[in-house]
Amino acid sequence: MTVKVHPHARERMRERGASENQVMKTVETGERFPAKFGRSGFRRNFVFDGVWRGKEYKTKQIEVYGVEEAANFIVISVVVKYF
Repeated sequence: MTVKVHPHARERMRERGASENQVMKTVETGERFPAKFGRSGFRRNFVFDGVWRGKEYKTKQIEVYGVEEAANFIVISVVVKYF
């Protein structure tokens, strides 16, 4: 399956601190779950041990939402949670 990132998702990645590599790993190896409107979601935790917006966090969780079209998975949004 080829993973493509929609421009909207790229903007969310920049705003929320997710790299393209992290998004790809989330889709390839993350936990898959059903999402609204027939979409699919993927979730994966990454070791962070860093500072995000002035606070220290140990873990970064990436959630990727998208749709499957033929042999492609189109990433339409990315959510990042720090804890």
